[in-house]
Amino acid sequence: MAEWMSLNLIKLCVGCDSIQDLESWIAANADAARSGGFAYEQVATTRMMPKRRGEMDGGSLYWVIKGQIACRQRILDLRPFTDGDGVGRVHIVLDQTVVAVKPRRHRAFQGWRYLEAKDAPEDLAGAADTGDMPEAMKRELADLGLL
Repeated sequence: MAEWMSLNLIKLCVGCDSIQDLESWIAANADAARSGGFAYEQVATTRMMPKRRGEMDGGSLYWVIKGQIACRQRILDLRPFTDGDGVGRVHIVLDQTVVAVKPRRHRAFQGWRYLEAKDAPEDLAGAADTGDMPEAMKRELADLGLL
């Protein structure tokens, strides 16, 4: 019997140049929320609700940074809402832990796409192996097939 695997999403991480940028942004927003007496919940806002959301239990959002799939965050919930202009949107609620993955080139796109578990890059098991390495170097090594 085949093991069931979760469906994932992939999305561009606009405005981030590195995984560290994303982690810093999450930390700054969490600190600001706590300073204001609020609980912090990280969300990525998108327009369309995934039609295959029932397959996403345990799935992750994979972030494309500088043209490469670089990291992922576990999806905790998908919450539809209507914004101030009356437009339907979705909050993708994410675990705040960012997991580096084996970098892989990916072209730019709008919105999000599905990413089957079988096609998702592996987590970087030994983050200490590349943790201090600049991300530009990681990207170049991945392009050469060395990472």
